[in-house]
Amino acid sequence: MLAAFTFNTAENLPIGLLDLISENLRVSPSAVGLLVTGYGVTVALASLPLVHVTRTVPRRHVLTGLLAALVVSSLVAALATSYWLLLAARLLTALAQALFWAVMGPVAVGLFAPEVRGRVVGALSVAGSLALVLGVPAGTWLGRRSDWQLPVALPAAPGLVCLVTVAVLLPTSRPEEEPAAYAHSPDVRRFGTVLAAGALSATGAFTGYTYLVKFLGDVSGFPPSRVSVLFVVFGVACLAGVSITGALLDRFPQSALSTAVVTQAVGMLGMYTVGTHQVAAAVFLVLMGGALGPVFMTTQNEMLRCAPGRTDMALAANSGFYNVGIAAGAALGGLVLPLADVRGTFLAGGLLTVGACVVLLGGRLLPGGPHSRSRGRLSADGLH
Repeated sequence: MLAAFTFNTAENLPIGLLDLISENLRVSPSAVGLLVTGYGVTVALASLPLVHVTRTVPRRHVLTGLLAALVVSSLVAALATSYWLLLAARLLTALAQALFWAVMGPVAVGLFAPEVRGRVVGALSVAGSLALVLGVPAGTWLGRRSDWQLPVALPAAPGLVCLVTVAVLLPTSRPEEEPAAYAHSPDVRRFGTVLAAGALSATGAFTGYTYLVKFLGDVSGFPPSRVSVLFVVFGVACLAGVSITGALLDRFPQSALSTAVVTQAVGMLGMYTVGTHQVAAAVFLVLMGGALGPVFMTTQNEMLRCAPGRTDMALAANSGFYNVGIAAGAALGGLVLPLADVRGTFLAGGLLTVGACVVLLGGRLLPGGPHSRSRGRLSADGLH
């Protein structure tokens, strides 16, 4: 859980520090946005190959190596004096995270019975969501009172704690023999539907979210001090959404995913429509935050339920597709920004999220869709 918090904080810090990095390194805000794009592209391309290469390596050794990479890359990023060195350090962190999410899930949920594994996924996601509640807002606050290098370096400390803990305490076992190595209700159609919907949702979310600081300042008119507070509000909403969804995930897995995607669409389109009014912007910001964490959490949970092969490969595929969406969203936002101002990024993101809703609906309605499975028993809400 601490590692999930640390990785998510390191991933999202450039969003809160966008203007500081831009000024210090003398690059455009769009170039700093590419730090998010490059991160997403690396995770997207590296997830499946890295899982395949390490498929026979005990997970204790893999996680130790990944946490060591997190520590080193955080320190290198903080010492970077050029944009390109910072980008290289970010890509090293991304390589570690590409494998981390695929490995961490089966290791953690394998300790528990299948009927409660949704709650385990929820607990891990709560830890990851705390990055938006504590990590990124604290980093943004600290960066504005010192410089951007200090918050970028801080993930090295908890990363080191996690490294030592995992190296000393995690048992060594063969990956294919772990209890959660294979899904209990494999379903090829559901697997494809979730991958596509997750990627579209991520593209939509990050088309706008990457430039959220600019939106809140330029469109909603919030002063910089209020923007930091709103980041905390956004993170609290994300944490609340993950906590509530996680508690219901075992009972309503498919409905949980659909609800999260619909909520994200409403939040983004609401920001575009009435985001010039500060109260309305805050309300729809809460809806966006309440959906962002649950979307990824529910797709990860579906991978553990419907993976047609090994769950680590399915989780890597999901993380890869989701990060393709992150990269595409950040890049699309960068293209829309000079053409239709920052409001246009939220319109584009909201429409893409509506597309994800259509994919999920089509997956339920098409003959031979998610309800045709190789084994298992169908309930009113999903596969069990």
